[in-house]
Amino acid sequence: MRGLNLLYAFLGGALVGASAAILFAPEKGSDLRTRIKEMLKKNGIDFSDDEVEQLVKQISAQIED
Repeated sequence: MRGLNLLYAFLGGALVGASAAILFAPEKGSDLRTRIKEMLKKNGIDFSDDEVEQLVKQISAQIED
């Protein structure tokens, strides 16, 4: 069970790191949101445009803190 928790922690950290890297890339906001949505869809997660917008705002707020 400990190994599984370690795997989840690693994957969570990788997701946060990738999100931060994407958010700091010099790109138009609309292109960024499209790219995030495509990445999530590729991994089997289907988000609406509004949900992607909320996700971006949430990640941005956490980075600013």
